[in-house]
Amino acid sequence: MRSRYFKLGGIALLISVSSFLFIAFQNNTEDLRRDLLLKVISFAISNGHYNPGEINDDFSEKAFALYIERMDFGKRFLLQEDIEKLSKYKKELDNAMNDVNFEFFDLSVSILDKRTIESEAYCKEILSRPFDFTANDKVEIDAKKLDFAKDNNELKGRWNKLLKYETMNSLYDLDDEQKQASEKSDTVTIKSFKALEEKAREKVSKRYSEYFHRISKLNHDDRLDVYVNSLVNVFDPHTEYFPPKQKENFDIRFSGQLEGIGAQLTQRAYYIEVANIVPGSPSWKNGELEPGDIILKVAQGDEEFVDVVDMRLDEAVLLIRGKKGTMVRLSIKKKIDGALKEISLIRDVVVLEDTYAKSAIINDPKSGKNYGYLKLPSFYVDFGNPNGRNCYDDVKIEIEKLKSENVSGIIFDLRDDGGGSLEDVVKIAGLFIKDGPIVQSVGSKGAKKIHKDLDLQVQYDGTLVVMVNAISASASEIFAAAMQDYNRAIIIGGNSTYGKGTVQNFTELDRMVPKKPADMEDLGSLKMTVQKFYRIDGGATQRKGVIPDIIVPDYYNYMEFNESFTDYSMPWDEISSLSYSTWDLGFDKQYISTLSEKRINNDTIFNLIEENGKRLKDIRDNTNITLNYNEYAAEIDRREQEGKKYDRIGKDQLTIAINILKSDKAEIQSDTSKQARLDAWISGLKKDVYLLEATNILKDIDSYKIQNAKKEE
Repeated sequence: MRSRYFKLGGIALLISVSSFLFIAFQNNTEDLRRDLLLKVISFAISNGHYNPGEINDDFSEKAFALYIERMDFGKRFLLQEDIEKLSKYKKELDNAMNDVNFEFFDLSVSILDKRTIESEAYCKEILSRPFDFTANDKVEIDAKKLDFAKDNNELKGRWNKLLKYETMNSLYDLDDEQKQASEKSDTVTIKSFKALEEKAREKVSKRYSEYFHRISKLNHDDRLDVYVNSLVNVFDPHTEYFPPKQKENFDIRFSGQLEGIGAQLTQRAYYIEVANIVPGSPSWKNGELEPGDIILKVAQGDEEFVDVVDMRLDEAVLLIRGKKGTMVRLSIKKKIDGALKEISLIRDVVVLEDTYAKSAIINDPKSGKNYGYLKLPSFYVDFGNPNGRNCYDDVKIEIEKLKSENVSGIIFDLRDDGGGSLEDVVKIAGLFIKDGPIVQSVGSKGAKKIHKDLDLQVQYDGTLVVMVNAISASASEIFAAAMQDYNRAIIIGGNSTYGKGTVQNFTELDRMVPKKPADMEDLGSLKMTVQKFYRIDGGATQRKGVIPDIIVPDYYNYMEFNESFTDYSMPWDEISSLSYSTWDLGFDKQYISTLSEKRINNDTIFNLIEENGKRLKDIRDNTNITLNYNEYAAEIDRREQEGKKYDRIGKDQLTIAINILKSDKAEIQSDTSKQARLDAWISGLKKDVYLLEATNILKDIDSYKIQNAKKEE
């Protein structure tokens, strides 16, 4: 959850930072930027965080644990002696933060760099020889169940098991591909187990060569980001430090647009490869750049080319992105024939359409009625442009389009919606009620604020079903909770939503430093928790989430996924309830819920989802894996045979008729890329058992209202 505006500062803060800068220059500090970064973040949290707490030994131990886990989450690099050496600082990180001391951090980086070089050597040596897959040893793949290795021999043995396990996975896939190919053709040359094992090792060796190469590209700032976030995440998991490049990517995800060429890139070993072309973008319109092409060089306008081979992906992206109207030249190697080619593109605003609200019509052939479907991927807003696109305006437009087709109810889909703008969710909730409070928030000093819908107009007063799942978080939960508290809608989903009941704001750290050296790189931004929000009935959604009115089977029901499983998440609590008037639904919610529950319990696909959820949990819990190939292959074969029972999930065409809106047809039919994307979206919806059930709920409500009207007559 992110609100739009936040100011942090104060004369005392600025004076303190100014004094620090003066002292730093006087002492000729070697790395002023990192010192300044830690100092400013420390002040920002102390002055602005919802619950800054005390930076003491307890804080230090928590930060230490987070950092060690993130340094080596798989316990593949550090030894017990390294942990013991670093543990001397376990209760000193609070002092290091207050005093701007990086002794512990520098030591940790030097130790990790040394161990990484050693581990790379282990990998090369281990993968140079065949594995013996006849032994009956096992490997534990859950690092949380392991201690750090006692010495180099134990660590090398751990690498041996891990690489053997990955080679065994690859070997099984190669063997399976060979068997399937031989069943289709008699001309397939059957390779020996020895030859397959060698090929599998080569694949794993290549993968780890690329892995260690990526590690070698990590710089001091990358390591520093991990350390700083280990410190700030002790306050809560949503308080995060964003370096400038990461902040830019966050803004792109949040606004759904960027300025560039519209090519999504990925790193393949030493090369930058085109992964996807965004429809409607400059690359798409040009038509010469294709997925799989390799970008070798980049030039700005008529300037000289810059070689991007073996360059980090984020650095290459910075060269390729740029202001609208500017030219970028790319030297590429074509995937199809390896030909070298130069492409010139004029950058433009690239719109990521899949991030925006969209709607469709669901038709019931039996009754002839139409129902509306409205999907909102996130509560987006363009913070950098007051006139930019936002979810409130878009949702309002989509509702009007649905109303023009005389829908008898609307399904508002917030599944996988991780939240967004607090201001916009309050306004969107107001579209469905007359007026009143939507959510309460409490600030760091107990200041309480009631966020209200002040508009007396109800844009849509018809039947409303809200779809949620375990990924629905923050603003999604505010909306679902408000609709539930007002008795305005039926909420359908898994056991609960995510449970993120806090509000964050971004603080640009450079604005807090009045005399930052002109040649110093930007400090970045701090996303900081500044408020906690509460339902209008007084309860928090924090950790608990929103419990749907109708519970459906979901894989997430069997995962340790939500906020309550994150480190140092804030606790659930409650405040006083507000005064509000509930909605007259016009039907018996409990009766409708009972009909739905009976249908779900008797539905073949829902039963398969429930069974498969339990099955996958058992597989995830079994983390001690055999390294005997025959035993492993037999177990995988058994699982695959068992899994075939569940293959139909998400693939069956269901009895649901979905079409684009009449008002959208002209625009979509004139644009082949939009038509293709929409066709794919509609095709997916027709296989969505959850959407089918939401539609059946709307039908039940209509039937109830008709029957009730007849009784009254």
